[in-house]
Amino acid sequence: MAESKGSFNPKKCAQYVGDEWDKTILQALVAYIGVPNLSPQFDKTFYENDLTERALGIMVEWVKGLKMQGMTMEVLRAKDRTPLIFIQIEGEGATKETVLCYSHLDKQPPFLPWADGLHPYKAVLREGKLYGRGGADDGYGIFAALTAVNALKKQGCPHPRVVVMVESCEESGSRDLMHYVELKKKEIGIPSLVVCLDSGCGNYEQMWLTTSLRGMLLGELRVKILTEGVHSGSASGIVPSSFRILRNLMDRVEDSKTGEVLVKEAHCQIPDKHVKYAAETAATLGKSVIHFPFVRGAYPISDDLKQLLLNVTWKPAWAITGVDGIPPLEVAGNVLRPETAIKLSLRLPPLVQPEPVEKALIEVLTKNVPYGARATYTVEKGNPGWSAPLLHPWLESALSKASFTFYQKPVRLMGEGGSIPFMGMLGKTYPETQFVITGVLGPGSNAHGPNEFLHIQMAKNLTCSVASILADHYTARVLKQDVVFQAPTSD
Repeated sequence: MAESKGSFNPKKCAQYVGDEWDKTILQALVAYIGVPNLSPQFDKTFYENDLTERALGIMVEWVKGLKMQGMTMEVLRAKDRTPLIFIQIEGEGATKETVLCYSHLDKQPPFLPWADGLHPYKAVLREGKLYGRGGADDGYGIFAALTAVNALKKQGCPHPRVVVMVESCEESGSRDLMHYVELKKKEIGIPSLVVCLDSGCGNYEQMWLTTSLRGMLLGELRVKILTEGVHSGSASGIVPSSFRILRNLMDRVEDSKTGEVLVKEAHCQIPDKHVKYAAETAATLGKSVIHFPFVRGAYPISDDLKQLLLNVTWKPAWAITGVDGIPPLEVAGNVLRPETAIKLSLRLPPLVQPEPVEKALIEVLTKNVPYGARATYTVEKGNPGWSAPLLHPWLESALSKASFTFYQKPVRLMGEGGSIPFMGMLGKTYPETQFVITGVLGPGSNAHGPNEFLHIQMAKNLTCSVASILADHYTARVLKQDVVFQAPTSD
């Protein structure tokens, strides 16, 4: 049996991590936030401008500054593909046990306006939060992962081999990622643990583990009734509105009163364990489940908190994210418009594959269109969801220990309503791998929307927690020793 050089010291870890965040990481994140490096789906000049290279360069320079022993780094590039940072860190001794850490550096569009004094590309530090696009989703990830490893090195605590991958296409469906995974499959090996720092948290007071992710089908529904716009006074009452036809088609796939998706292919049975997780999360968070910025007097779909959590994690739901064919109010004339188009984001339950849903939607939305209008439904991208495998006992103990050590509260498990395409890809590629999917996107952090922020103390605590889990991974997988932690009982 191998022997450890040193045990994990939480106080030393917290001191080093805090200093690193305050002295170097925040400075690098401020610079990174200042770069409008949108994901390729949202930037038609992605391959011509240097924005991604600038953002990537900020991270690369920070990594070089670590001068970490046993670390190698390269930037992978391929024609007509987005670049990827690939880092390898040698483990203690000759261990082949590998932990794969994942994050991304591409950003969503700014979604203006932001609050007074805030801007998507001008970092603002306010009340322990760093505001700006991409800081929490997911620019901080590479800094947290490498700082966690270095925290172990600084105190002589052994760790497994670590591979870090930072892509620049996650917000566009990770379409290039598996190309690089295949390219580097020998160097990656078969990871026994994946750590992904691109997820959410129910609050900022404890560690949260993501147990499932919804898939997504992003498509465009376009209805055309005329070849050109005509005077509304002459045509309305004779020519049906393209908007009304579009509403009629949407009624085929969604109950407009309840929001229930009517396409059976978009549903699946919710596993009992996830119903249990939703109940526990509802009990922990209470009414903070409803943390969204409702206008005065507005309220959510239901007052059943557990049901709301199941809705957002295990049921399909539509969102109209864009509209075309409708002019802005200030230039809207008395014209009956020839066509209306909407971009539809359909979130899919974790166990539902997008292909059957796409086929069903094309059939429902484009056949027997009212008044003989032309309707097209075109899918832009579709990604499956993901449901976590059962946790190994050592990882359950490691997660509990990390949360109690650095948050003084138990870890909580919950599903997420968003998508991380890579997790589904990895789950299929490495079916025996364990996953720690976690993150800092909690109440108000508003990834993809205005006023996105990174909760700094949460990020520090999470960095320390990753270090603790890596140390326990070495104990369990290399030393073959049990990771035992007895959670404190409340009085």
